[in-house]
Amino acid sequence: MPMFLMVMPGMISRILYPDEVACVVPEVCKRVCGTEVGCSNIAYPRLVVKLMPNGLRGLMLAVMLAALMSSLASIFNSSSTLFTMDIYTRLRPRAGDRELLLVGRLWVVFIVAVSVAWLPVVQAAQGGQLFDYIQSVSSYLAPPVSAVFVLALFVPRVNEKGAFWGLIGGLLMGLARLIPEFFFGTGSCVRPSACPAIFCRVHYLYFAIILFFCSGFLTLAISLCTAPIPQKHLHRLVFSLRHSKEEREDLDAEELEGPAPPPVQNGCQECAMGIEEVQSPAPGLLRQCLLWFCGMSKSGSGSPPPTTEEVAATTRRLEDISEDPSWARVVNLNALLMMTVAVFLWGFYA
Repeated sequence: MPMFLMVMPGMISRILYPDEVACVVPEVCKRVCGTEVGCSNIAYPRLVVKLMPNGLRGLMLAVMLAALMSSLASIFNSSSTLFTMDIYTRLRPRAGDRELLLVGRLWVVFIVAVSVAWLPVVQAAQGGQLFDYIQSVSSYLAPPVSAVFVLALFVPRVNEKGAFWGLIGGLLMGLARLIPEFFFGTGSCVRPSACPAIFCRVHYLYFAIILFFCSGFLTLAISLCTAPIPQKHLHRLVFSLRHSKEEREDLDAEELEGPAPPPVQNGCQECAMGIEEVQSPAPGLLRQCLLWFCGMSKSGSGSPPPTTEEVAATTRRLEDISEDPSWARVVNLNALLMMTVAVFLWGFYA
């Protein structure tokens, strides 16, 4: 699919519009697309606007905008969840649902501001080619995460210390390539980059392979030098123990017990809760509008926590990963068929 959705439309656009999409003179590129380093980013939109009829043109533009909005929404929501649940809760362990929701909304606003401020860097990086920019940044930052994830699935000896320092080491290696490339630029045939060869000479795809293996080696080395995770915590979490029926003890059980119970006043816990509810004043109009905008209730109380029986039932359902062997064979055959077709297409068009 990338061959037909990304490569071929770009080639067609360069052939049909050599003076616009394939411009080489900086002044012409500046006039066409607003950047002097190239106009390859407008290849697909130019095909849609110039070649498609009115009805299909509007439909295609709506699809492109919907895909863009969906991608941005998923990225912003994921970053907000990561910051709120993994970082902010460490700083304020007893933060309520209302506070966490408000922090998540404010973090989205902050990320949007950072994204807008980062646009000039995107336009100047990788010769103005957005696809190369996306692939290069992913090659510098994603391989450590992929290496740790693969090792955590298949190697029971990997522990938290190894995963942490493997991620930190991989991140530092990726930043050692990312920062000089952004500072010096990638250059072009006319204007070569002044980036030192030790940092920028290797292609970013080859660098991703090197970074993957370096991060994996660091993770394994530190894991082997530190205490392993007991096997009682690994049932159905690694590939070799995926069919285990033994009960697994959660490493984070103590952290997931929940907040401490409310304070007791005069020997009566219910009295303290009742007094607190009576003393809380009714929110004003401005506060009600703010609560409505943030998606919170007037009382600030979230959904009730699950009962012990519900948690136990959910755990029992998650422990069983058995499947019908016939459908497993169908899925495996379809996967092999798709891989064969993909390899044939790449070889045929290569």
